[in-house]
Amino acid sequence: MWFLPLGGCREIGMNLNLYGHAGQWLMIDCGLTFNAPLNPDNDYQEHVKRYPLVAPDPDFIEQRKDLLSGIIITHAHEDHLGAIPYLWQRFQKPIYTTRFTAEVLRRKLSEFEFGHQVKIIEVSPLEEHVIGPFSVQWLPITHSLPEPCGVVIKTPAGKVFHTGDWKLDSQPVVGEGLNRDYFAQLGSQAIDAMVCDSTNALKHGNSVSESACESGLYHYVNLAPKRVVISCFASNIARLITIARVAQRTGRRMAVFGRSLVNMIGIARRTGYWPEDCVLIDRRHVGYLPEHEVLIVATGSQGEPRAAISQLAKDAHRDMTLQANDTVIFSTIIIPGNEQPIKQLVNLLQQRGVHVVQSHEALLPIHASGHPNEQELRSMYKWVKPSISVPVHGEPEHLSRHGVIAKESGVKSALVGQNGDLFQLSAPVMVKRNAVTTRRISIQRPD
Repeated sequence: MWFLPLGGCREIGMNLNLYGHAGQWLMIDCGLTFNAPLNPDNDYQEHVKRYPLVAPDPDFIEQRKDLLSGIIITHAHEDHLGAIPYLWQRFQKPIYTTRFTAEVLRRKLSEFEFGHQVKIIEVSPLEEHVIGPFSVQWLPITHSLPEPCGVVIKTPAGKVFHTGDWKLDSQPVVGEGLNRDYFAQLGSQAIDAMVCDSTNALKHGNSVSESACESGLYHYVNLAPKRVVISCFASNIARLITIARVAQRTGRRMAVFGRSLVNMIGIARRTGYWPEDCVLIDRRHVGYLPEHEVLIVATGSQGEPRAAISQLAKDAHRDMTLQANDTVIFSTIIIPGNEQPIKQLVNLLQQRGVHVVQSHEALLPIHASGHPNEQELRSMYKWVKPSISVPVHGEPEHLSRHGVIAKESGVKSALVGQNGDLFQLSAPVMVKRNAVTTRRISIQRPD
């Protein structure tokens, strides 16, 4: 039983994982990142050339595509599915995922000529499918969008729990809260390895519940004397619903600026996740409303130059002009590598006399991470009881700390590695360092 990460190990983003058994491979996730260099060592350098869309090089599995049994997408975030439209033709294998993620993927593929050729098999949480020599069960978990799932992969050589992105949240706003019984049951199944999210391994305690953001957002929106603009990740349906509730409570009307927001809310409506009482107004009507009744959700929280909030900051948006004493709230974190563009964006807004609230400076929670803190990791290891921990989805310090947490939680072996390392998860357990050459590639949007 092999595990081979081609992307997402010693970095956050661009996840592409392979599991191998009996001469066959199973791919889990195929993501991308934005505005990044091709050399990961240059991620934090200001003047290095950056590319709009960057993905892991799939050459290893492309050369062995006849041995690829299928592709699983754990959830609908760009760093887990965003590269599928650009790379799928290199594999041409069926994709297994849940209904919400499938709808997101279909809309992305509709922009590509070959999109109709992609076979997408919808699965429901707790279902089990046989994919080549792999028996795979989907386990519902909580994250920051609908229908995230971890997967249990069973073969005669071993059993692995691949968590995907997750947190322990009893009140996630969208969907059911985490059911701990699902994971406690794994503890009696002799799980050989848990391949697990490390993003917040450096943070103590438990993460903030998604539901806690409503009180913070209400506080800042209620204080705002004029118009309010909130920027958050478009895929965070729970946060968008919370903002819509805050708009109702404060007597404001909500509009969205940005194609990805319109698209995601449309998907949420189609899949039954958008409440009927969360009414949106047409963006073109914003200019006719009294200033104190306006609440806009805008794309571009990471300083993307063409996104809606950047256009507002430059006074180049077609539907509205920001004025002094308007309020802009960033209901997101700063993703590493985006510090400079966000700083420039905030400076532009403040120069216009706009009051800016960022999550790291806010006194009340206006953003909740979708990833587990240290105590959540300890809880999951206590329930699942794997023999081996393989930390992924994190930078070196995250992986290292995660390995320590796993050992302290009773795990016999913590295998900390990087992209291109080949992890043997069945006896004899070992890691073949740099077994596969990995790199990043630039990918292009369709014309």
